[in-house]
Amino acid sequence: MIRSVIFDLDGTLIDSMSIWSSIDRKFLLENGVKEPPADISDIMRKLTVDEAAQYFISEFRMPHTKEYVIGRIEELVRDEYEHNIQLKPHVHETLDRLDGLGIPYCVATATYRGLAEAVLKRCGIFDRFRFIATDAEYPSGKMCPDIFLGCAGRMGCAPDETMVVEDSLHCIETASAAGFFTVGIFDDYSAPERSQIEKAADKYIMSLDEMFNFM
Repeated sequence: MIRSVIFDLDGTLIDSMSIWSSIDRKFLLENGVKEPPADISDIMRKLTVDEAAQYFISEFRMPHTKEYVIGRIEELVRDEYEHNIQLKPHVHETLDRLDGLGIPYCVATATYRGLAEAVLKRCGIFDRFRFIATDAEYPSGKMCPDIFLGCAGRMGCAPDETMVVEDSLHCIETASAAGFFTVGIFDDYSAPERSQIEKAADKYIMSLDEMFNFM
């Protein structure tokens, strides 16, 4: 029986993945990388904020500190989170139904906390979540189950009582291996991995309103 839900943010609750793809390239271009690798965003999505900054510095021999890289990327993307990025379809209805069932829910994200809070507040749903968990509290990111285990524990539930809703393959694989009930959700950005996500997840949905078909 599902007693709590952990939502990913980017690509699951908000339509933001294309923004990150363009920001990665923009940052490299402004730092003299004339031809950013075609797969740079695929690499970045599996890294924590700290790991991504170190990757840029090491791989492209940038004369910057990690603090500068983290701050600059957040600066580049902040305007989108504060003013433009929208919710994915059916978010409000999904949260309403979870409230009606008395099921607590939270956000687990690799995105900067300030950006996550900004977009959720602008979209009017920040206060609905029990809490937001980020890389700041769980430095290993979503390649390690600590963030999912920590979220479930804070909601008073075991992994097998907790649904994890994610659009990324590596996140689904991590949560599944830790015993969570996993739901893969379609996003254009992760479409190339769709067949793998469908195999790895307990369920696969095209949009959030399908979540209740098996709850």
